[in-house]
Amino acid sequence: MRVTRSRAAALAVAAIMLSGGCGGGGGGSSPAGGGKGANAFSVALTEPDHLTPGNTSSDYSITVLDTLFETPVSIDAAGGKPVMRAAESVSSTDQKVWTIKFKPGQKFSNGEPVTAQSFADSWNATAYGPNGWTNNYYFANIEGYDKLNPEKGDPSTDKMSGLKVVDDTTLEVTLTAPFSQFPITLAYIAFAPMPKAAFSDLKAFDQAPVGNGPFVLDGAWEHNKQITIKRSPSYAGERKPKADGVTFKIYASRDTAWTDLRAGRVDLMTTVPPASTSEAKRLLGARFVQTPDGTMDYLGFPTFDKRFANADLRKAFSMAIDRQAIVDAVYDGAFKPMASLLAPLVPGYRENACGEACTYDPAKAKALFDQAGGFSGTLNLWFSNADPSYEQWMTAVANQLKQNLGISDITFRKIPAADYLSTLRQRKEDGPYRNNWVMDYPSPQDYLEYMWGAGNRMGWENKEFDDLIKQANSAPSLDASLPLYQKAEDVALAEMPMIPLWNWQNQIGFTSRLSGVNVTPYSKNIYTISAKQG
Repeated sequence: MRVTRSRAAALAVAAIMLSGGCGGGGGGSSPAGGGKGANAFSVALTEPDHLTPGNTSSDYSITVLDTLFETPVSIDAAGGKPVMRAAESVSSTDQKVWTIKFKPGQKFSNGEPVTAQSFADSWNATAYGPNGWTNNYYFANIEGYDKLNPEKGDPSTDKMSGLKVVDDTTLEVTLTAPFSQFPITLAYIAFAPMPKAAFSDLKAFDQAPVGNGPFVLDGAWEHNKQITIKRSPSYAGERKPKADGVTFKIYASRDTAWTDLRAGRVDLMTTVPPASTSEAKRLLGARFVQTPDGTMDYLGFPTFDKRFANADLRKAFSMAIDRQAIVDAVYDGAFKPMASLLAPLVPGYRENACGEACTYDPAKAKALFDQAGGFSGTLNLWFSNADPSYEQWMTAVANQLKQNLGISDITFRKIPAADYLSTLRQRKEDGPYRNNWVMDYPSPQDYLEYMWGAGNRMGWENKEFDDLIKQANSAPSLDASLPLYQKAEDVALAEMPMIPLWNWQNQIGFTSRLSGVNVTPYSKNIYTISAKQG
C-alpha cells in the first residue's frame, strides 16, 4: 500500500477523533449498569463519527463496531499475529493472489446469510471514491482500485477487478503487487462485511448498522447520549457474549467520565486520563490496569525547509529532549519513552533501535548542534489544540531546547484540531511539529511506509528506504519481511526526519460489578465481560 490522498484525508479524521480526548455530551448522574437484563453494564465512550465499518477510523466508533461485526481475522494479543475469525483460511502462493475461505453458516443479525459476496460488496463500497469513506485507502493495493478512484472524472465502474467471488464461501483477491502483510490487514474494521440490505440506504445503515457480530443494536443510536446493544440471536461465532446487554454512555470529556467511574455511575473506562494514574491506582487497586498500546507521539521536521535539512541538527534536537522527564511531568509516568519508530507490541520492534541519537545527553547534543551550524531566528513549534497535554509537553520541549541548545527565541503555533493535519499536508509548517500515529494493525509497514514513505509530511525522500520497504512488502512471509523493515527503520533513524518520543499506554478502570475484563491493544473484548447486580 502507498500513501494516497484518501489516506491523508482519513488521517485527518483519525487524528482529530483519536487524539483529541473524548467529545460528545452525556455523562449525567444515572447509576451504573446498562443495556437490559440483570447481567448488563455500561462503558464510557466518546460520540462515534460513524457506525459504518468502511467509513470510520475512530477508536470510539471501532469500540462499538467490534461488538456488531466480525472481520475475516483478528489479532492474537500474545503474539500480534493474525488468527481466523469470520474466515476459515487466508492463503497465497505468491503473496499477490490471495484466497480467503469463509466459515459457512454465518448470518447477519437480520437473518441474511454472510457470504463471500457480502465481503466483496462491502469492500467495493468502501473503495468507491464517490462515497468518500474514511477507509478507502485500505483497498488501494487491490487491482482495479484506480478505476474506482480516477484522477479526473467519474469512475467507470463500482467494482474492483481484483475481487472475484468464486462461490458463497470463497473470495479471491488479486493485489497490484506482492504484499506479505495482507492477512494482518484483514483484522481491521474496514474489512468487515455488510448485508445486501445496507445498500438500499447507506445513510440509514450508518445510524442503525446490521452486522455479523456477537451483539446487535438495542434501540436507536441516541447521539451524544448513549448506544445500547444486546446479544445477537443469530450469532454463530466463537465470541459468545457473557452479558445480556451493554450501554455505551457518551461523555464530553475523559475527566467527567473518570468522575462518574469513581462514583459508580459508569462501569468501565478504557481512557482514564494519564494525569489521574496515581489516583486510579490508589482508588481502584487491581481494577486499574495498564496495557500496551500502538499509539506513538513523534516530533517531525519540515525537511523541505533548508534550516532543518541537516540530519545532525535533527539528531541534536533528539538528544536534547529528556523524554522520561516529560512523561513523568505530563503523563504521571504512564507513557513509555521511546528509542524506536515502532510501538513495542509491533513484530520487529527493537527496544533501542535508535541508540545514541535517542539518548538524553545535553553535552553531546550541544556539540552536535554547533557542528551542524546551529539555528538562528525564531523556532516555531507546531501542535493542535485538541488536548491540553500537547501544549504541556511542547512547553517542556521548548524549555529543554532553550536550556540545552541555547535556542532563545521559541514560539508556539497552536492550530485548531480541525485544521491541523490540513496545515501539515499543505506544508505550511515552518518548524518542528507534533505528529501522532494510531496503529491500524501490528506491522512495521503500517508505521514506516505510511509515515516515512512516498508523500510523507516531512518532505523526506530516500531511495534506499523506499526500496527496502518494497522488498519487505514483497517478502514471502511476515517473518521474512521483518529484517527488511528493520533495515528501513535504521535508514530513517540515521537521518532522523522525525524523532520518536513516547508510546501511549491504555489506562483501564472498572467497578467491582464487573468480571472478565480483558482489554487488549486490538480489542476491548466487550463480549468477555459480565456484570453482577448492585
